[in-house]
Amino acid sequence: MSDIQYEKHSQVRLITINRAEKMNSLDFAANDELVDIWKEFDADETARVAVITGAGDRSFCAGADLKTYSLNFARTPAPEFRKKYTNGPGFGGITRNLDIDKPIVAAVNGFAISGGFELSLACDLRFCSPNAEFALQDAKWGFHACDGGLIRLPQIVGMGHAMEIILSGERIDAEHAYRIGLVNRIYPQAELLGKTMSYAQMLASRAPLSHRFAKEMIRTSMGMNMPDALKAESRSFRDFAMTADLEEGLSSFRERRDAVFTAS
Repeated sequence: MSDIQYEKHSQVRLITINRAEKMNSLDFAANDELVDIWKEFDADETARVAVITGAGDRSFCAGADLKTYSLNFARTPAPEFRKKYTNGPGFGGITRNLDIDKPIVAAVNGFAISGGFELSLACDLRFCSPNAEFALQDAKWGFHACDGGLIRLPQIVGMGHAMEIILSGERIDAEHAYRIGLVNRIYPQAELLGKTMSYAQMLASRAPLSHRFAKEMIRTSMGMNMPDALKAESRSFRDFAMTADLEEGLSSFRERRDAVFTAS
């Protein structure tokens, strides 16, 4: 059976890391398979939203499978590694150099540790079960996060909370994660995936061009000064103001009906 399952649910795609016996950690092969699936999702015009989760009820993703990852890391020459992973997609595919302007929701059903935590941070929304735990444990083992944790975490939870998580390497539970804005919702374990999929279906009914332009604008405005960012936002709005989807949205509002968007 494949290490990564990819299922179509209308306009939503469910991606499951299927390595429960390994706490859904990723070895090189599983990581590369996940990269290919993200690329397929991005290119599929019928796919509007992705949900990613882990198999079983113990772990979303425990990061890299160090028993095999470290061995392959040592055997991969530095130039080849830099070309494929540093300059290519990061851990889990979406942590670096693979920008997908469609909504991605993480259903965190247990441990999200180190690279698994960073994978969840690269998603737009994070829903979790009460048994979820989050950590960047790298400081315990002599290194630091390298797949977006140091960059995205302060943007999501603020510098103080991020520093506590990064410097201590300690785990935080679901309630702590919700309190600091790391997760958006907490659902009972048995309901997590169903609730997340229902939310994803709702997102899929929204205007895909709106999602696309908004995500691109948010990403590119990071680091801009305020006047330039506001001008860029206005230009982005004008760039898609004459689309069929906007006309459909306005028509549906006038006619008091649900909009049917076509991404055109």
